[in-house]
Amino acid sequence: MNKLLVAIFDNETAANAGLNALRALHASGEISLYAHGVMAKDAQGSLSIKESTDPGPTGTVTGLAVGSLIGLLGGPVGVAVGAVAGSAAGAVRDFWVAGVGLDFIEAATERLQPGKVALVAEIEEEWVIPVDSALEAAGGHVFRRTRTEVAEAQFDHDMAAVKSEIKDLETEASHASGAAKTRLQGKLAAAKADLDGAVHRAQKRAGTLKQEADAKAESLKLQLGQAKDDAKERIEDRMKRVKSAYHARGAKLAQAWSLTKEALTA
Repeated sequence: MNKLLVAIFDNETAANAGLNALRALHASGEISLYAHGVMAKDAQGSLSIKESTDPGPTGTVTGLAVGSLIGLLGGPVGVAVGAVAGSAAGAVRDFWVAGVGLDFIEAATERLQPGKVALVAEIEEEWVIPVDSALEAAGGHVFRRTRTEVAEAQFDHDMAAVKSEIKDLETEASHASGAAKTRLQGKLAAAKADLDGAVHRAQKRAGTLKQEADAKAESLKLQLGQAKDDAKERIEDRMKRVKSAYHARGAKLAQAWSLTKEALTA
């Protein structure tokens, strides 16, 4: 399953040992490590990025979720790895991209006290014990969360709200006359423009999902090429699940904006 994890360590040396443990699990095929970042909080509570995924041909795209999570954990420091936190809009976008809940962020942030170091990573794993054992052996306290379809759920919620508003305005306008009717027609046009804007955002989101899926496929293909025979089957199964998950999410978005466009033309 596709997950984001945060492991809190007492110092940078321990965090680097944890990162090396994740890399070893990736090399053995136990997990697939897409992206990572290491951030430290000094005695005054200031955060700094110590290390992030090397931006190769797929690093920028596969690092989006980790960058967004770092942005949520550390605020504007997340800009260093591609997040856009620091504003309300940026924080909302980071939640959408990361696909984790506020409770997860709060739990990890509470543990990230001054003097501590956080290892942040996006992985595919079938079992939690390999990662937990490796990171706890290095002195880490592990938080993990399966990435969910936060953006898609928010899209559904927004569409339902705007459609409901349009329906109410249409009903009210049908009973109005004169200046009141004109004002309602203006509000109705604005609501439909909001709906149209949401459709375009969903289309953009679908494009981002495709980029992310393609980048992960390339990352898994590279891992497969470097894997030993006993790990190849596990990685191949992982590749199929990633592809299937992308198609399911893309189909859901496509259906949602198709229904929304019907509402706009009705």
